Amino acid sequence: MPYFAILKSTFMNTVQTVILYVFLFVGLYFQTFILGTYLVNRRKIRARTRAHAAADERSYPSVTIAVPCYNEEATVGKTIESLLRLEYPAGKLRVSVIDDGSQDNTWQVIQKYQERYPGIVAAHRKENGGKYTALNYAIQHTTTDIIGCLDADSFVEPNALKRMIPYFGDWQTSLGTRPHMTAAVTPAMKIYRPRTFAQVVQRVEYLIGIFIRKVQSLIGAIYVTPGPFSLFRRDLFTHIGLFRHAHNTEDMEMAFRIQSKHLHIENAHDAVVYTTGPDTVKKLYKQRVRWTSGFLMNLRDYHWILLRPRYGNMAMFTAPLGLALILSAVISVALLLYRFGVMVWQWSVRLETIGFTFSPWHWNWFFVSTPAYLLLTVLIYALMIGIVIEAHALSGERSRFSPSIFLYFFTFPLMAPFWLIKSVYNAARSRTPSWQRERAVAPSTSRTAL
Repeated sequence: MPYFAILKSTFMNTVQTVILYVFLFVGLYFQTFILGTYLVNRRKIRARTRAHAAADERSYPSVTIAVPCYNEEATVGKTIESLLRLEYPAGKLRVSVIDDGSQDNTWQVIQKYQERYPGIVAAHRKENGGKYTALNYAIQHTTTDIIGCLDADSFVEPNALKRMIPYFGDWQTSLGTRPHMTAAVTPAMKIYRPRTFAQVVQRVEYLIGIFIRKVQSLIGAIYVTPGPFSLFRRDLFTHIGLFRHAHNTEDMEMAFRIQSKHLHIENAHDAVVYTTGPDTVKKLYKQRVRWTSGFLMNLRDYHWILLRPRYGNMAMFTAPLGLALILSAVISVALLLYRFGVMVWQWSVRLETIGFTFSPWHWNWFFVSTPAYLLLTVLIYALMIGIVIEAHALSGERSRFSPSIFLYFFTFPLMAPFWLIKSVYNAARSRTPSWQRERAVAPSTSRTAL
């Protein structure tokens, strides 16, 4: 073998080894930090939950929940009904439903609820402009103290709102005057009645997400105010402005903007909201491409906060670590494909040179390799199992283990690289996936029965 070929092979092996261990280190650091932070603060979380449960309902603020809709005739009725079942002081809750130019019977469904509950449900219809325009329309047409948002394919538990409100503290004091810095509160999201393979996998992912988001709230590092039932102080929008297009991930941009203004986002881990996850792998892929592309492009827009301590753990932990995980995964897949290509090429050269040969194989423990990366991988999976156990306990799930956990561990890492690679490509090309196209349906003339 020529000297140049030997040097090239050595260089590539070194690069692959370095990237592999960087990826493992980032994953190991993230899981160790998340699990350790939670265990240290577990008693504090429980004590605060008990204190909030004893809050005086008479001091609760007025609330409007905005429900932006686009082609949601099949689910918007259940969404509105779940809001009408919320346990909240009479006269202090309103529901504002905004049809963002749907092409199906969404508007007819909304009108029926407005006619049935005229003092609670307000119906609005506007030309299609995107989810963020629907949210801004609702904000501009309400005067309540707290404004929430709920996607039209999501459903809330009756006690969710009561469990979230106490996290705002003294909501009558001006936002931004210490210690009154909480601008938004996020819930615990779960998959609604998972049936398909894609939804079963998401169920475990969302439980882990409840755990991670709670830890992020403890350190001031939440990077998204999700569409399913995030709450905001009304004066927040006076401070920082309304929702923006933000690459069709306005909920991420809002979280970036809130934290860039040194305000806080809390998480109510016991306030449960159910969301209808994509029921096929194809739909899941489209959703995750939009999410990850949006994260990368919003991070590019807010690059000036990265690794600057004055912007807190969002800038020092969540954002850079998320970027490192995405890039490490994409590079690792690229190198894996390269190594596979080299192996196929070597096999083809050997086949042309000496033909096909078969030699019997015998098991021998002497040849079992135990490299460090294998041990680190086992450790990462062990920590992940620990996180899953704690996530089940935190989210109030009865069973700690189920077949879906193993399905998640063995299938999700195989699917994720596909949307990560596509997302990096979109971010590099500044291509924004469409929220409307993700929910597109054929025009319908049938009426939905209530």
